[in-house]
Amino acid sequence: MRALTTTKTALTGNYAVAHAVKMARPHVISAYPITPQTTIVEKLSEFIAKGELKASFINVESEFSALAVVYGAAMAGARAFTATSSHGLFYMYEMLWWAAASRAPIVMAVVTRTLGPPWNIHDEHNDILAIRDSGWAVAMASTVQEAFDLTVQAFRLAESAYVPVAVGLDGFVLSHTVETIELPPQEVVDKFLPPRNPDLPLRLRPGEPITMGNIPSDDRIHAEHLKNIYRAHQEAKRAIYSMDVEYGKLTGREYGGMVEKYELDGAKFAVVCMGAWCGDAKEAVRALRREGVPIGLMRLRFVRPFPDEEVEALAGLDRVVVFDRDITPAGGILGREVASVLGRDKVTNVLAGLAGVDFKAEDFRKAIKHAIEREYRDWIVAL
Repeated sequence: MRALTTTKTALTGNYAVAHAVKMARPHVISAYPITPQTTIVEKLSEFIAKGELKASFINVESEFSALAVVYGAAMAGARAFTATSSHGLFYMYEMLWWAAASRAPIVMAVVTRTLGPPWNIHDEHNDILAIRDSGWAVAMASTVQEAFDLTVQAFRLAESAYVPVAVGLDGFVLSHTVETIELPPQEVVDKFLPPRNPDLPLRLRPGEPITMGNIPSDDRIHAEHLKNIYRAHQEAKRAIYSMDVEYGKLTGREYGGMVEKYELDGAKFAVVCMGAWCGDAKEAVRALRREGVPIGLMRLRFVRPFPDEEVEALAGLDRVVVFDRDITPAGGILGREVASVLGRDKVTNVLAGLAGVDFKAEDFRKAIKHAIEREYRDWIVAL
């Protein structure tokens, strides 16, 4: 019997996503390149050209069409993937809602990037967070390895809970940064991710006409349908935890499910954030711990479904500092969501790293100290 061996190599975040998609054995990939996502679909096209991946690679004229193609493919029973970023994601906006309400099991990488104007290709989270209420599950990787692992897991989640899944990775910070990564044997991915059942969520075949998306005879049918999407996200929560445990047994990497908890035992204060800069935030937590500050960190791996129960577990702490790499006229998106669970009196929301501005571990440390010493009001933009 052939021994199963893990391949240790070095990849960018984008190439890690491409390798994950290849090992997931998709049937259809649709591509409309946009910076900084481009190298994902470029690498996938190379895999297909070399015969290393058997899939239909469909070039389209816009991001709207890219999502429309994989939407149709997924509803016809195919395993389907696309990728986008920033304005490309917004060009898909109408199709995002159609795909989610159709329970289409699509996986899409979203390489996060600032929105214009002015024109800017650097990292920010406003783009991916803008789709949080469309019905898509939304995950965010913190390392290149997790970008690979989350992409594989996203196919399993999409095809078990029947919700489309967006896997986010920070533009250039992860997408173009090379890190050491372990690729599991193909047999391990095959065991974790069985072949797609083409008859779910419905059977759509040539020669077997059905009507879908038509005006319902009773608006209550539509309302019940929307309620079922909410229920699907509750089911997705359970699926995320169970597949994380199963993936951990197969690969040795288990992340904690909806959130990662770091140094939270015995903490009086907590940091909440998502994405690649959580590594800098952890370094700040370590520095503050050395100074005697009892602080820990909760990293949100998923913002949809939102981990209400996990965030609620922070209610007994003295102060929770939420870092947002996004901005709205009402403050930070994650800050307001965490405050909706814990109350505004408990939360300080720091908006930083906007438009790609560097925010390093020492910046985190200083901002956290200001927050826990009540030198900020409920939220502040830190530049």
